[in-house]
Amino acid sequence: MKEYTKSQLALRNGQDRDEIWVAFRGQIYDVTHSRLWRDGKHYEHWAGQDLTDELPDAPHTETVFDKFEVVGILAVSHEL
Repeated sequence: MKEYTKSQLALRNGQDRDEIWVAFRGQIYDVTHSRLWRDGKHYEHWAGQDLTDELPDAPHTETVFDKFEVVGILAVSHEL
């Protein structure tokens, strides 16, 4: 599976490119065709980001990602 950096993920925000992607627990999901992610925004969440830390505040569980295709994995950052 292709690996993407956080910078590459950030370009898939529904504004800079046609793709709308989000990451969760290291996997990148394509939410382009979801009406809930229109224009790259879903309530207070923005596409092109890792949503792992934001899920506990959501009214749903992580199974919400089961309906979306995994298109890649998020590269591990080696920044200190």
